[in-house]
Amino acid sequence: MTEATTTPPRLRLGTRNSPLAMAQAVETRARLCAAHGWAEDEVELVPVLASGDKVLDRPLSEIGGKALWTKELDQWLGEGRIDIAVHSAKDVETIRPREFHFPAFLPRADRRDSLVGAASIAAIPQGAVVGTSAPRRAAQLLNLRPDCKVVTFRGNVATRLKKLAEGEADVTFLAAAGLERLGQAEVASPLGSDEWIPAAAQGVIAIECRADDAQTSALLSAIDHAPTRAELESERALLAALGGTCHSPVAVLCELGGGTLAMRAALFSPDGAERIEGTASFAPGDHAAVKALAADLLERATPAIAQHFNGA
Repeated sequence: MTEATTTPPRLRLGTRNSPLAMAQAVETRARLCAAHGWAEDEVELVPVLASGDKVLDRPLSEIGGKALWTKELDQWLGEGRIDIAVHSAKDVETIRPREFHFPAFLPRADRRDSLVGAASIAAIPQGAVVGTSAPRRAAQLLNLRPDCKVVTFRGNVATRLKKLAEGEADVTFLAAAGLERLGQAEVASPLGSDEWIPAAAQGVIAIECRADDAQTSALLSAIDHAPTRAELESERALLAALGGTCHSPVAVLCELGGGTLAMRAALFSPDGAERIEGTASFAPGDHAAVKALAADLLERATPAIAQHFNGA
C-alpha cells in the first residue's frame, strides 16, 4: 500500500489568533487564491498568540505599545517559520524593522469608529463611563464631552462587548471595519468623520513579508490596492513626521479623490482640554506636503499637546 503524500502549501500565512485577526487572514487567503488560481489549502493559516492578547488589564502604552501586536509574528517571519504576516495596519508600529516590508495592502474597509451603547457622541448620557484604552479615542471624547469618565477597556470585540454588558462601562468604541468583518455591524453606530476623526490606517489589512523574499513579494503584489496604499503611506508618513508614540493622541483622515489626497489631522492633550487641527491636499507620494502639515501642527501645538510628540 502506497502512503499518501501531502503537498506542502505555497505560502504559510501568519496571523494573530483572535477572531478578527483570523477573519482578516481568511480574507487575505481568499484574495491570494483568487488572484493566482490556487486552491484554498495552498495557503496555510498559522495562528500565533501575540503578547498584546495576553495582557488585557492595562493599556498597551504601559506594557510595550504596538510592538506587542507584532513581536511574535516578526520573530516567526524572521526565522522563516511563516512566509507572510497579516496585520491590522493601525496596530503596526510606524517604524518597522528593515528586514520586513509591505508588498500589499487590501482595499480599505470602513475607516470610521463606531459607538456601542449610544447612537452618537451627543447621545451619550451625562457623566457616562466610557471604556477605551486608546489615547486618541479618550482625548477626542473628552474634548467633545468633558463630562464623561474614561476607564481602561481592552480585549477583542467579544470581550469588550461582554464587559459592556456586565456594566463595566456605559459606552465603548469599536472599529466599524472590525465589526463588519465579524458580521456584527448592527451592534454599533458609526461616527461621521465630520465630527469624529479616526485612527491612522484604520480599516486596512496590511500584508508583510521578508524584504529579501522577492518571490513572495511578487505574489503579494497581485493583491495590492494602489488607492489604499496612497492613503496609508501618507497617514504613516504623518505619524513619523510628528514623532508620536503609543501615548500620543493623534487622529488623521486621508481620502483619495480625483487623483488628490485630502488629509485632515488633529492633535490633542490627553485630557482633551486642548486640540489643534490642520488640513492639506497633495498628490499621492508627496510626503513633503505631509511633513509640512506635521511641522505646522507641531508649531501651533500648546505645551500640553507638544510634550507627547517628538517630531519638532
